[in-house]
Amino acid sequence: MALCEVYWDHQIPLPKPFLIHAKVTVALVALLCFINSYDGEFVFDDSEAIVNNKDLKPSTPLNNIWSNDFWGSNLSSNSSHKSYRPLTVLTFRLNYLLAGGLNPIGFHVLNIILHAAISALMINVFAILTGGLAYDDKGRMLNLAPKTSVLAGLIFAAHPIHTESVAGIVGRADLLCAVFFQLSFITYCKAFSRGRHDRFSVQWVVVSILLCAAAMLCKEQGITVLVQSLFCCFDRITVKNPLAVRLLTRLALMGLGGLAMLYARWRIMGTGPPAFTEVDNPASFEENVFLRIVNYNYYYCLNAWLLLCPWWLCFDWSMGCVPLIKSATDWRMGWLLLLWCFLIGLIKQALYSPDRQRRRTTTLALVLLVVPFLPACNVFFRVGFVIAERVLYLSSAGYCLLLAFAFGHCCYRWSKYRNLLRVCMLVLLCFYMARSALRSHQWQSEKRLFTSALSVCPLNAKVHYNVGKNLADRGNTTAAIGYYREAVRLHPTYVHAMNNLGNIMKERNELIEAEQLLTAAVAIQPDFAAAWMNLGIVRNSMRKYEDAEYSYLNAIRFRKKYPDCYYNLGRLESEGFFLRALQINPNAASFHGNLAVLYHRWGKLELAEKHYELSLNLDPEAPGTRDNYNMLRRKMDQLKQLTP
Repeated sequence: MALCEVYWDHQIPLPKPFLIHAKVTVALVALLCFINSYDGEFVFDDSEAIVNNKDLKPSTPLNNIWSNDFWGSNLSSNSSHKSYRPLTVLTFRLNYLLAGGLNPIGFHVLNIILHAAISALMINVFAILTGGLAYDDKGRMLNLAPKTSVLAGLIFAAHPIHTESVAGIVGRADLLCAVFFQLSFITYCKAFSRGRHDRFSVQWVVVSILLCAAAMLCKEQGITVLVQSLFCCFDRITVKNPLAVRLLTRLALMGLGGLAMLYARWRIMGTGPPAFTEVDNPASFEENVFLRIVNYNYYYCLNAWLLLCPWWLCFDWSMGCVPLIKSATDWRMGWLLLLWCFLIGLIKQALYSPDRQRRRTTTLALVLLVVPFLPACNVFFRVGFVIAERVLYLSSAGYCLLLAFAFGHCCYRWSKYRNLLRVCMLVLLCFYMARSALRSHQWQSEKRLFTSALSVCPLNAKVHYNVGKNLADRGNTTAAIGYYREAVRLHPTYVHAMNNLGNIMKERNELIEAEQLLTAAVAIQPDFAAAWMNLGIVRNSMRKYEDAEYSYLNAIRFRKKYPDCYYNLGRLESEGFFLRALQINPNAASFHGNLAVLYHRWGKLELAEKHYELSLNLDPEAPGTRDNYNMLRRKMDQLKQLTP
């Protein structure tokens, strides 16, 4: 059953392309937009998912990727995020093997190629959603909306919202999910193809379900392709359709396949859904149900705005970036009304438009826009973010199709303004391409990425924290202090900012403030092992030996495998033993000599000098002490020469 040619398609001011030429053009646009990210660094979440993920290393058994989450943690652990994406991790491991290590170029190049391929393949998806399933005499699928599908493909290829998924290597999950989503959808549509022979077979449906499972093993939202497929061919279920019963059988098969995948996914999660904090998603912790729903809807407004005008993009939208709506009189309530008026208008067109082609395109574009977004909408379960640009990768395809459809319909209705409409679309595409290129450049390094977020989310404590951390890692601790202080000011319980700022204060020998910061951090989060260890180091430097020992023991209590802390505890006890021995016998040259060696190794050169000299005064012939003392003097002289 084929639809007639889409009537508005010929009004779109584009040359009618051959399919292969169209795909090459769309792929080239995609490459042009994101190619400058090919030589980028590992940034932001790449550190945890790739650099520190032991599952990428050849020394780790390959089977581990099937029992660990996306970040390399065991799924049964309470700290696991339960993001089960073994096929994505497998591609990371292949990148690691091919490059012989952690070379980011290979990772980035594959991401860019995947986006180009997805953009080209989107033409097929858009053609089916717009023009329906139509075939020539040889059973080959026809594109009844070539210009609409190509225009939507161009918009998709260039849309800046995709930058995080393409330029950020962890976005590989979204890209692979999209590939298998497309293949599953197109394969399902093949079950309805009819040429000279009946090809309405269950085998294609089974293959489609398997590809859906592969999409889900790349990222969880891959399962939503089943809903998209169901809606695409739902108009074939009619009383007059002789294949209706068989079609319903196929739909039942897909439903059973979907339930089986959901059940398997739930079993794999082990201990249940992941636990997130109020910092990750503050609206989900709002006790007032009305305000919780209002804030969720405001998040939807912001996602819609990012699709419409992707200028304000940020790597992280949590920690105060989006203040909560606390009352019905908040001016932002107007955006909610505007969003739902627009959606209701589209739904009305999808349900009641007398134009069948218009009704079909609007319906399927809306489904493609909304359904892939459902796992991130907080309706079925709490998610660990406020806004995440990467989750809009698939949903943006629905927006692109709606935009191309609206453009074509406007050209059909107002043909005398076609030149003006053409200029507007050209300007929009150029804007998208330029914005994507600029945003890809910002994703090349953490310095650019984090700094770019300051103007978008100045109230986001995590943005200031990451800028400070990047500065500190590059040795600019003076500038880092200001950003860490601002992070703590914006979010007074930000323990990681307190810990890092405390470490800098410790290095600057401002021990009182360092102790205050670290004490506050462990009071807020008592199981913060790293802060306990750093607090122990500070207290040791302040000669609060019993307090230091207590801090080290707490760190080990909360993190059993903590070799640095065991080392520091051993140093503390050895110093304590020497000092107690000197209290009993202050004239033992060997005690002073050994304590001096300890201080020498720790870099406490002035204390080392003091005890070497005491040892030599008590016993000028102490074995080895004179040589160690001379070595210390040479080092101190060198340091003085280097000091301006």
